[in-house]
Amino acid sequence: MLVVEAGRAPERVDRAVAERLGEVSRATVQRWIGEARVTVNGAACRARDPVAPGDRIEVRPGPRPASAARPEPELEVPVVFEDEHLLVVDKPAGMVVHPARGHASGTLVNGLLARPGFERAGADPGDPEGALRPGIVHRIDKDTSGLLMVAKDERTREGLKALLAAHEIERAYLALTVGVPRQATIRTLHARDPRSRLRFTSRTERGREAVTHVEVLEVLAAGRAALVRCRLETGRTHQIRVHLTERAGTPLLGDRLYSRGPISAPLVPAAAALGRQALHAAVLGFRHPVTGVALRFESPVPADFALAASTLRALA
Repeated sequence: MLVVEAGRAPERVDRAVAERLGEVSRATVQRWIGEARVTVNGAACRARDPVAPGDRIEVRPGPRPASAARPEPELEVPVVFEDEHLLVVDKPAGMVVHPARGHASGTLVNGLLARPGFERAGADPGDPEGALRPGIVHRIDKDTSGLLMVAKDERTREGLKALLAAHEIERAYLALTVGVPRQATIRTLHARDPRSRLRFTSRTERGREAVTHVEVLEVLAAGRAALVRCRLETGRTHQIRVHLTERAGTPLLGDRLYSRGPISAPLVPAAAALGRQALHAAVLGFRHPVTGVALRFESPVPADFALAASTLRALA
């Protein structure tokens, strides 16, 4: 039983409950309200109903929504950090992050669900597909390798989501580009491409802000390619791929979705050696949402990326 304290201004019941319970998100409280598990002064309520000092709120917590994904203990998940609240994994290229259409199994989530301690990572009730991606707060593409953080519990999940929304997470990617981009900050709107359900675009008048800081680390293949570092200020789907292609004119080596036309013949062996887009999530840094400890991780480029880079260097 919760009693609204004297002196408090009227506030929404869902906000009041989430604030007082501390480790429960508003989305979860709203689900409980929809299931008639929350009453105000003995009566049913809506999430937006106001409560005032002296009001008595009774809460009967509901069960955690179960994941629809099944554990697959045979999947190896490279974990670089783990505590009781979260994991940081170094995802290999070729592994899908969570089950989706065409990828019902063999994903990172399937492997994580088989790990002791992760089985309590409940689905996000605010996510329409939360049952398929418990603990997932951000994603990297199937053919992108590198660092990814995953929550084990609701409090951590909401804390990581808040850090992402506030742009308080350090994320840097290494990329091999076809051509040499200009060193710049790319700031655009970002939306799904109306001509393709698979692609996104920055050539839009409506969408969400996307910001990528591009830094050239090394010119390769006599100016035909480059090793580039991209720091994300925002994290939109395919953001780096879109910005490098549409705004810098230098698509990722091996990016079959966004590249336009064939690449020059000298670059073909490097692209063939890689067999995917040349993108690696190399740096991930953030303040732990529960302990407050500053964490920072670096992942070396995998062997296929390193081979492609050395192949391009040899062309100089």
